[in-house]
Amino acid sequence: MRTEQLEYIAAVTRLGSLRRAAEELRVSQPALSETVRNLERELGVDLLERKRSGSTMSAQGRELLPHIASVLEALDRLRAAAGEQHRISRMVRVGTVNAATVPLLVPVVREFRATHPVTQVEVVGTQQTEIQRGLAEGGFDLGLVNHLAGDDVPAGLESSQLLRGRPVVCVHPDSPLAARRAITVEELISGPLVAMRSGYVMHRFVHRLLAGRDPVFSYSTDGAEMGKLMVAEGLGVTVLPDFSVIGDPLERLGRITYRPIADDSTCVLLMLQRRRGDAVAQAAQDLHQGFVRRARELNATSGAVSPTA
Repeated sequence: MRTEQLEYIAAVTRLGSLRRAAEELRVSQPALSETVRNLERELGVDLLERKRSGSTMSAQGRELLPHIASVLEALDRLRAAAGEQHRISRMVRVGTVNAATVPLLVPVVREFRATHPVTQVEVVGTQQTEIQRGLAEGGFDLGLVNHLAGDDVPAGLESSQLLRGRPVVCVHPDSPLAARRAITVEELISGPLVAMRSGYVMHRFVHRLLAGRDPVFSYSTDGAEMGKLMVAEGLGVTVLPDFSVIGDPLERLGRITYRPIADDSTCVLLMLQRRRGDAVAQAAQDLHQGFVRRARELNATSGAVSPTA
């Protein structure tokens, strides 16, 4: 059970509808509804009566409401007594699509560990859709996700642009494609393709790039790290942002390399996201700033555009 779940129920009760509560809390209505359902499953009762006209507190929910209010009041008293100590977190959870792991994520976590020795950092590799859902529901403090230029930021989240890159074909150095200066779509689909599963931006990009054409054979996997390993073992090629390949240990060891996609000028952005309007724990703020600083260093080296603060 999380504090956010109780706060969401209190807001629905006070405002009289999921829609108005979602607007005030600045989360999507589906995310709010799913959070409430998770609490209902945990408690074993239906807190809301869901009708076509809207959702209201059930009789069981009204019986439990005084207890929910008491818990929230107790938390407020605890926070007031502790002053700013409630802003210091013992755990920061980061969701990532495994983009720019070596040049960005690892150095930032290493630096953060040196300055926050008692704060744990949990790094969870998952799909972009799951990261954004986790941010909206409070399951993640920060999220590293890819965006294609022109993508909208989900309501309720704020984003900082960290890195700008382009999609490239990651290939084994012994592959005939490694001899090409640029790889065409026809060459890309002429052999096995390691594709990201639905829910990743690179899945959407490849689907658009192929425009209905099918590769000779395809694998489906989760995340850039597994994709690069499969390429290193000679199972096929994959399409990733260049900042997920350049400087990777497998690239430095000569196990993988990369080539641009012919006649493609797509821009991929690595974004750092968090929920908008939260009282953010100090540790999460410090880690956020660490990502921004490291991205600025990388961009200064490569000549790319500096990230937003």
